[in-house]
This record gives sequence, structure tokens and C-alpha cells, in this order.
Amino acid sequence: MSLVNTNWLEKNLNKVKIIDCSWDLPSVNKNFEKEFKNEHIPNAIFFDLDKNSKKDTDLPHMLPSKDDWDQIVSKLGISKKDRIVIYDNSNVISSCRCWYTFIYFGHSPKLVSILDGGFRKWKKEKKITSSKITKFSETNYSSTELNILVKDKNEIDSNIVAKNFVVVDARSKERFEGTASDPRKNVRSGSIPNSVCLPFSQVVNEDYCFKSRDHLKKIFEKTLQKRSDLPVFSCGSGVTACVLALAYSLVNANYLPVIYDGSWAEYGKI
Repeated sequence: MSLVNTNWLEKNLNKVKIIDCSWDLPSVNKNFEKEFKNEHIPNAIFFDLDKNSKKDTDLPHMLPSKDDWDQIVSKLGISKKDRIVIYDNSNVISSCRCWYTFIYFGHSPKLVSILDGGFRKWKKEKKITSSKITKFSETNYSSTELNILVKDKNEIDSNIVAKNFVVVDARSKERFEGTASDPRKNVRSGSIPNSVCLPFSQVVNEDYCFKSRDHLKKIFEKTLQKRSDLPVFSCGSGVTACVLALAYSLVNANYLPVIYDGSWAEYGKI
């Protein structure tokens, strides 16, 4: 169950661990942690996407090491048996990146979900919010890396000729086609050879809820052109790629998200 709706979460507030993983491009200039402290879903804990990523790299929010992840999740007070619901208040549906990371580190996909529509929908429906900071007791979380769920640059390069999988890019068509400059410094415009473009905005409605399964199935059939191999998702820095991965999991229940972690921030680096 990759998605839960606001009514379901309202009924299960005390039965799940709730994570706010709001993040956006630096150009948006928002302090999401400050916003969280002012108002959030009751019992939620804040997940800082930048701080909780790989430290010894100049690439944005890459997957952390196993040891770092175990420490991060242990301090959040989450155990392997916990049912987790993640939400955000972001234009890029950043909660999906946190969803992917938990699955990559071996948390059961059946126990990790995204709140459909996020905090926007929760507030629009006038559901209860809080400014109280919840602190759970530290756990001893021990993860298991699923390395098959991530691709590196060498694998992406090799696949250009081998064509063992199709790379689906979640960026806008303008950035993909190189007609718009990249928002990051020292990153050229353009795309990975032989990749295809599916802007992440096409898999969600205007209210940031995901489109229906039937609608998503048609979108992916058109994008993948009925290729039988499973897609690998990419984007600017590995965030909106996870939005597509979640959308695809709604179409294919057995799919586990596979992401090119470095994405265009690495591939397009000057």
C-alpha cells in the first residue's frame, strides 16, 4: 500500500510513525523545519533530507551509508516493525525520496506509505494540526541495503549501448531537451542518451494527489512503449525520480523502486 489517504491517517494517528519530509530546491527559499515546528500533523517527526544524506560528497542528498542510516532512524525512534506514513508540504513531493530510502535500506514496502495529497490536503480538509514536538525513545535500527535498487553512473553509461533498462527522466521537457538552463551551478543542460522524459507533474493532479491507477497505466505504457524491462528513474538530484517510482508502484504492485541516485546533478556535471 504505497499510498494512504487523509481519512485513513486521521483514524490511525496513534498506530503509525508519521514523518514530515518537506524539501524543495534552494531557490524556493523556505525553512521547512521552522514551518514544521509551527504546525504539523500530530505525532509527526521531521526528517531533514539534506542532513540525513551522504556527507562526503558534493552531490545533493545522495543515499547515506548503512551505519549513518541506522543512526538516523534509531534517533527518530523508528523500529523495523513500525508502519510509517510520510508526507510533505512541497511542490516536488519530496516525501517520495524518504519512502524510497526506507525501502532501499530494507524496510518492508508494505510498511511504508505516502500520504496522498500531503499536508496541503490535510489542512484543506481542516484536520487537526499541532505545534507539539514529539520525541520517541531511541531504537536500535539495523538495516539491510538492497543494492539492486540503485544505479551508479557506470551502470547508466554501460546501459546506453546495452539497453538492458530504460531510463525515465522526471524533469521538465525543457530541461530534458536542453532548451532551459539547469538550476544548479556547474551543471549543463540536456539529458542522458537514450533516456525518455516523463515530467513528474504528469503523474499527479493539481492537488498533488496521484492520478488513478488506470490513468497512470496509460501514461507509463505510452512512455515505456510497452518495453518489458523495468524502468530506472532519474531526475535532477534523485528526488522527483522517486515520485515516478512511487507512481509506477501503483501500476505494478511487485515493483521495487530503482533510482539513478546521482541523477542529472552527477551526469550533467561540468
